[in-house]
Amino acid sequence: MPAKGLDLVEDILALKRERNAVILAHNYQIKEIQEVADFVGDSLGLSFKAAETDAQVIAFCGVHFMAETAKILNPAKTVILPDREAGCSLADSCPADALEAFLKAHAEKNYYVIAYINCSAAVKALSDVICTSGNAVKIVNAAPKERNLLFVPDENLGAWVMEQTGRPMDLWKGSCHVHVEFTAQGIEKIREQYPGAPVVAHPECRQAVRLLADEVCSTERMIGFCREYPAPAFIIVTEEGMLHRLRRELPGKTFIPGPTPECACAECRFMKLNTLEKLHDCLRDLQPEIVLPEALRLQAERPIRRMLEWSR
Repeated sequence: MPAKGLDLVEDILALKRERNAVILAHNYQIKEIQEVADFVGDSLGLSFKAAETDAQVIAFCGVHFMAETAKILNPAKTVILPDREAGCSLADSCPADALEAFLKAHAEKNYYVIAYINCSAAVKALSDVICTSGNAVKIVNAAPKERNLLFVPDENLGAWVMEQTGRPMDLWKGSCHVHVEFTAQGIEKIREQYPGAPVVAHPECRQAVRLLADEVCSTERMIGFCREYPAPAFIIVTEEGMLHRLRRELPGKTFIPGPTPECACAECRFMKLNTLEKLHDCLRDLQPEIVLPEALRLQAERPIRRMLEWSR
């Protein structure tokens, strides 16, 4: 068993050096993991950060589809995930076999499939282009005008993109279990408590919540918005792990979690499966490892590369 506390952190850092590893932590990870990580950020940005290093091993503290994305973009590196069961309700809402069957059943629509990065490698392989919450508007605007668009898997993000672009799309009926917990009533109530605090919401939230927000943006954009906006306090409507990063990077400001009907903040049960102990063990054992068939990896890489071309 690994040691506890500071000894555990020291053991993790020693294993990282021994394995020539880089530790990546998504914004929604627990604070202890964020503080031991080399990089903290969103899923795609972290995968590119890993590619810029000479690390042989990527320890991705996030959920399964994120580690898959890291493997897609870093095929020569060993990619490990602290807990194999760290899945994603949004990615799970769009199984690859269901998407493939849907596309076959609606072949006459000749869909151009735009997939949010929050999906499995197999879904990416069935897609024409990938997007993130930060570049989704740009990607949809660049999609072929003569094609019918299908946006998967997040219907809330897709609806927000349609509002921004005016382009009609068919939306897959998927959602994030965290972001749909936020309600308009909850946002109105906390706004009464902090009347001067801008509301910053993720576009995976429902429309009723987005309409109350002062800014709707990706987690990465939240950092820049809160840094630039002249307010001392902000109501942050996304998974609670994001508040730790905001507080670390912007210590002079106050960040208030958007409440849900169940509690004062929203927590992803999948993200929180990762712990320091599991990170230690996966670095020690190099397991669980993410392995993708090369044909699938190449298919999944193409729509990501297309996204990058369109984002320049």
